[in-house]
Amino acid sequence: MERFVDREIELSRLRESYASDSPEMIVIFGRRRLGKTQLVQHSLTQRDDAVVYQATQTTPQVQLDEFVDVASGPFPGIEHIKQNWESLLGYLVEQGGIVVLDEFPYLIDADKSIPSVIQRLWDQRLQNTSGTLILVGSSISMMEEATLLGNSPLYGRFTEKIDLRQLGFAAAQEFFPDSYKPEDRIFAWGIFGGVPYYLDGIDLEHDLGTVISDSLLSQRGYLHNEPEYVLRTELTEPNRYFAILKAIAAGNTTSNEIAQMVGIDGKQISTYTQKLERLRLIEREVPLTEEKARSRRGRYRILDPLFRFWFRFVYGNEDRYERLGDEAYEAVIEPELPDFVSSQFEVLCQDALPGLYPDQTFLDIGRWWYKEHEVDVVGFTTEGTMVVGECKFTNAPLDYSALASLEEHTEEIRWTPDSGGDIDKEYALFTRSGATQTVQEAVAKRGDLRLFGLDDITNSV
Repeated sequence: MERFVDREIELSRLRESYASDSPEMIVIFGRRRLGKTQLVQHSLTQRDDAVVYQATQTTPQVQLDEFVDVASGPFPGIEHIKQNWESLLGYLVEQGGIVVLDEFPYLIDADKSIPSVIQRLWDQRLQNTSGTLILVGSSISMMEEATLLGNSPLYGRFTEKIDLRQLGFAAAQEFFPDSYKPEDRIFAWGIFGGVPYYLDGIDLEHDLGTVISDSLLSQRGYLHNEPEYVLRTELTEPNRYFAILKAIAAGNTTSNEIAQMVGIDGKQISTYTQKLERLRLIEREVPLTEEKARSRRGRYRILDPLFRFWFRFVYGNEDRYERLGDEAYEAVIEPELPDFVSSQFEVLCQDALPGLYPDQTFLDIGRWWYKEHEVDVVGFTTEGTMVVGECKFTNAPLDYSALASLEEHTEEIRWTPDSGGDIDKEYALFTRSGATQTVQEAVAKRGDLRLFGLDDITNSV
C-alpha cells in the first residue's frame, strides 16, 4: 500500500462533512496515481458506518451484486432492499451512512442513467438525512461531464468538490531518504514530481542515474509506459496530443510554435491545448502583469515533471536506449539534466518566496517576459514592493552578469501597486552553486539584494 502523506486540508474537509447534520454529496476527482482512494480510506479510519465500493468494468448487474456484497458488512439489512441503485443508495444514506462510489465513471459506462438516478435521490429523498455520498473518479473528462458541467444532472448539487493535485515539494520530501542533500531532493522532485504512486514505487536509495535507468529508460521499468497509459485512458485519439506534448517538452511553448512543429493549423491548436489543460496535463502561463484571458503572450508548459521528462527523453527513443544499455544515462540524460530540472527549480523558487520574505504579503507570484526580456521570479506585495529573482541551477557560480541582466530586465516591468505611489524593488538571486566574489560583495553592500542557496530555498517551502 502507498504511504499516505500530507493531504491535511482535504482530510479536514471530508471529516467536517461526515460530522454534518445535513446531507452531504462530495465529488473527488483528479488524474490517476494521485491517491484519491487512499485519501478516502484514510478519512474513514475508525468509522464503522461507511461503504466503500470500488467499481469495476463489468455489467450493471455484477456491479450491483458487488456493491450489495460490500455494503452488507456494515449494513446487513441491505440484503432485503430492492436491488437497484436508487433503493440501495437511498437506504444507506437514510441510515446516516457514508457511501463511497470509487471509479464512478465505470458505473456510468455500464449504466448511463446513474447520474439522473442520484439527482432524483438527492432532490426527493435525502434532504432530511445526515448521510454522505462520495463520488470518486480518475477520468477527469467523464467526471466533469457527469458531475460538474452545467448540463449534468448533478450540477450544483455537490456540497464539496475536491480537485486533487500533486503533492508540493515540502510534502514530497517524506518520500526521500534522509541522506538526500537539498540538491538531490530538487533533482528527484524535478524529475518525478509530487505523485505519490511514482515516489513510493521507485527505489530512491540508489543513485539518481540508476533510478532513472531502471524506472524510466528500461522498457521493463516501473514508470516506462506510465505517461502513455495515463493519456490513453483519457484520450480516444491520442496521437496529436502526444505530438503536442513532445513539442512543448522540446521547448516549443507558444501556440504558433506548437502548431508549426506538429503540423496543425494554428486556428485549430487551441482545441487540443484546451483539452490538455482540462486534463491538468499542461497549463498556459502569461506574464504576471497580464490578465490570463486577455493576454496574447501565453506560453504552455507541461505540469507533471515526469511527463515532461518522458516526452523530452523517452518517447520515441526507446530503441536507442536499448542499444546503449547501461551507458544510456551517462551518454544522453546526465549532460542535459541540470537544464531540464532548471524550469522546475524556478517553480520551487517562486513557491519559496513567501518563506524567504516573511515580512511581505504577496498578492501574486509568477514569471514575467516581454520581447527579449524575461524574469524568472516576480512577486508583487500588498505594500508596493516588487521582488524579482534570477534562478541559476548550474555547476558554475552565479556571476555578476546575471545580476546586471536581472536589473536590466526588471526596468521593463510595468506594475502599479494598489496603494499607488512608488515601487520598492528587491532583488533575489537563487543559485545551486553559490556566487562569484563580486556578487557576494554586492550582496554585502546592498540592502535591496539577497542571495539564496539550496538550503535556504528548500527550507522555505
